[in-house]
Amino acid sequence: MCRHLAYLGDPASIASLVVEPPCGLYEQSWRPREQKFGTVNADGFGVGWYADGDPAPARYRRAVPIWADPSFADVARVTRTRALLAAVRSATAGTTQGEDAAAPYREGPWLFSHNGRLDAWPDGLGALAAALPPADLLRLESRCDSALLWALIRRLLLDGEPAARAVADVVTHAAAHTDGRFNVLLTDGHTITATAYGDTLYVRETPGGVRVASEPDAAGDWTPVPDRTLVTATREAVHLHPLTDRS
Repeated sequence: MCRHLAYLGDPASIASLVVEPPCGLYEQSWRPREQKFGTVNADGFGVGWYADGDPAPARYRRAVPIWADPSFADVARVTRTRALLAAVRSATAGTTQGEDAAAPYREGPWLFSHNGRLDAWPDGLGALAAALPPADLLRLESRCDSALLWALIRRLLLDGEPAARAVADVVTHAAAHTDGRFNVLLTDGHTITATAYGDTLYVRETPGGVRVASEPDAAGDWTPVPDRTLVTATREAVHLHPLTDRS
């Protein structure tokens, strides 16, 4: 379910990161090469990016397929950024279909995306939801499994937890309560935190920056991330950490 991409590096146009690469995220919306669950990602898309000097990211999200929005191609062509998170969506059955369900989700400097699903959605996730204050449940951006996963991570971030710990704790906690796939991406424009948990994930390091994505584009220098791994990345370094299941 879904494909996503995060980037940190030298200023680059959104088009050069999302639209132009052969077999890149744009093409993965209708022709993913490594997606095992679903065949297309046509239930919406979103891009979040950072402008120099502004810690709050901008977002462009639509409920239509990315190829069906000609305005996005113009925005992407002329907008440059040093940090980006983008996603194309294949919706979990029974979840919201609107723009509000399209990643990236946002809070302060953070952007978030989830590639996967919580199999127990919605009736079997009461124990997960109970970990949130009622006000956080009322603030869910959409009625979908990804929004619940984001609310859990957002709560830990707002409580002061480091990003890597927040992501690892929530992903392993969610996996203890339901089967599913728990690949997430989180960035504040300076770091990327990601998980490979049930679906593919790759990293590409170049002199110009770092990319973390569900699947590689046509460039040949991507490195696969082992399953059940936490990734923390900056422009200078990428670190992999094993994820341990919670009992």
